[in-house]
Amino acid sequence: MWAFSLSISPILHTANSQRILFSPLSGGGTSPRRQTSTLPPIYSTSSCRDVWFNSNLDGCPSRIHTRRPQNSRHGHHQYLNRSVDMDALLAALSSTTTATELHAVMSPYLPPHSSSAHHPPLSPRFMISLLSREPDHRRSLALLDWMHDAAHYPPSAVAYNVVLRNAARAGDFSLAAGLLHEMRGSVSADRYTYSTLLSALSRSNLLDAALSLLPFMDADSISPDLVLFSSLISLALRLGDHSKALALFSRLHAAGITPDLIAYNSLLSALSGAGLFREARRILLSDMDAAGVPPDTISFSTILAALVARSRFLEALSLFHEMRSPQRRLPLDLTTCNIILDAYGQLDMVREADRLFWSMRRFGVPPSVVTCNTMLRVYGDAELFGEAVHLFRLMQRQNMEQNVVTYNTMMKIYGKSLEHEKAGNLLMEMQRRGIEPNPITYSTIISIWARAGKLDRAAKLFQKIRESGVDIDPLLYQTMIVVYERAGLVAHARCLLHDLKEPTNKISKDTAVTILAGAGRLEEAAWLFRRAEVKSIEVFRSMMDLFARNKKHTNVVEVFDKMRAGGLFPDSEMISMVLNAYGKLQKFEKAQALYNEMEEEGCIFADKVHFQMLSLLGMKRDFKRVEELLEKLRNYSDIDKKELHIVAANLYERANRLDDAARIVGQMNERTSVSNALQVE
Repeated sequence: MWAFSLSISPILHTANSQRILFSPLSGGGTSPRRQTSTLPPIYSTSSCRDVWFNSNLDGCPSRIHTRRPQNSRHGHHQYLNRSVDMDALLAALSSTTTATELHAVMSPYLPPHSSSAHHPPLSPRFMISLLSREPDHRRSLALLDWMHDAAHYPPSAVAYNVVLRNAARAGDFSLAAGLLHEMRGSVSADRYTYSTLLSALSRSNLLDAALSLLPFMDADSISPDLVLFSSLISLALRLGDHSKALALFSRLHAAGITPDLIAYNSLLSALSGAGLFREARRILLSDMDAAGVPPDTISFSTILAALVARSRFLEALSLFHEMRSPQRRLPLDLTTCNIILDAYGQLDMVREADRLFWSMRRFGVPPSVVTCNTMLRVYGDAELFGEAVHLFRLMQRQNMEQNVVTYNTMMKIYGKSLEHEKAGNLLMEMQRRGIEPNPITYSTIISIWARAGKLDRAAKLFQKIRESGVDIDPLLYQTMIVVYERAGLVAHARCLLHDLKEPTNKISKDTAVTILAGAGRLEEAAWLFRRAEVKSIEVFRSMMDLFARNKKHTNVVEVFDKMRAGGLFPDSEMISMVLNAYGKLQKFEKAQALYNEMEEEGCIFADKVHFQMLSLLGMKRDFKRVEELLEKLRNYSDIDKKELHIVAANLYERANRLDDAARIVGQMNERTSVSNALQVE
């Protein structure tokens, strides 16, 4: 079972809480009172409560203002509520800019013992309505101060909640945190208080600030409910922080809260995003049914999308068949159809993709432009050009939406069928229809023209793009360098390479490195890479791939180490490259250390990484570790057991340990027989 912990940071980061009741723009204002904070760090922070900003005020006096309930009581006298026009009062307040002016407007509504006025005060309910309708959160704060300091209303959690809500809606979280601190010192914050602040922080994508409030909810004996947990989990997923999403679900589970379908789907999204597919499958196919929350189509499509994104197409199809099994028969939706069509295409299962596509309307799921684009690509990859053209024109006859991806896909298809004139016509057609070409469009048509020998047209289009000021992406630059070199126009290629070695503002160094690496320019890419402050993991990936292709194994390790020093986390493919480099350099212990470290940090390896590690141990002739790793990998449910045993048997065979090789093959056959017997049962 997975386990994660929450890393919590405070909302604010300064030492003291500050609360200015009024800006001293004129005399007669209320002077600030101070009190030292003894509460936890989140509330010992800056909460500068300026009701109106004063440009001449450099800072705010440091304090935390905590009020205690007054001894005075409002008796059951007659209030003035019905005789006061709230709209007129709000209009009068809207013109106030100083403390004196606000007090002057509110002075007729002071209690008899607080002023010379003989009118009874407004009711607390009236004042709370006034606070709620005041559009300026700073002025609503000033009214709250007037209620407590001048009119001597007893502190009310409802009044505080209204002002805190106003501040949170305005994005003034420093002020909202200060108000929350005052409530904890007087009237006690309630569930609505925390819910209001947490919801506002979530809407502003302030995940760490929201999480920092959870310990204080515990201290105030307020337990977060399912809705709150679901909101925080959704926020963590929206920000791509899968570990915090999983930690929040763990806390939800530990609190004894029964997750609903939305919470389970969020958990599945977090697990899939983190690559923990075994846990995701177990929860999907076992735990949810056991908890009485059967999965729906979204539950399956969440994992399906993650599997296809990681190129685990066979697993995706297996899960899809489970979804459509007689025991479940879950309805299809558009997202699921698009995912499975993509998987079928990647596996060259054109017939299955074609059958699903033309059956979608029968399932009540009309295809979208994304669906049609996916199917066009499937037809193009299978070189079924007639079917692709038929679908493209059918979309136009039925007035279906077509976008830049549709045209880019069709251009590639015409390029494969050597119909370069039709590809050029598509470029003009999409422009007539108001569909703006993107860099992929230009790169595609330039490549097609270059292969057709129309170098002049390709060069003119590229020059026109450069002069137009359109951003040129790495793919287009790389395409043009290759075109020039294949045409023997070395001077033109060198000119582009010179531009890349001295990047302008339009071309960042990261982009230039990526272009040079993609074009196979080893020396130029390495020279620029060592002088650039690279922050993108894609740049590191392209440089590792470039060095690996050129058998510069020491440089592969150098780039990897630089990436790790920059705090970037590698994926399975990058680890595969560096393990291969360690093997070529005969640094087996470093390879073993890296493999163990990455596995401990939660990196999800593709099967070939595990097999690589087995091969490296075999090259070292450390067969004790080979057996240990083999036994460990046998327990992994999502690894190809047959391929695993074949790799291990080959290791022993190359080491001339034929008895061990035969033993491994026997174990493989035995496992296969058991698996077949279980399937028959």
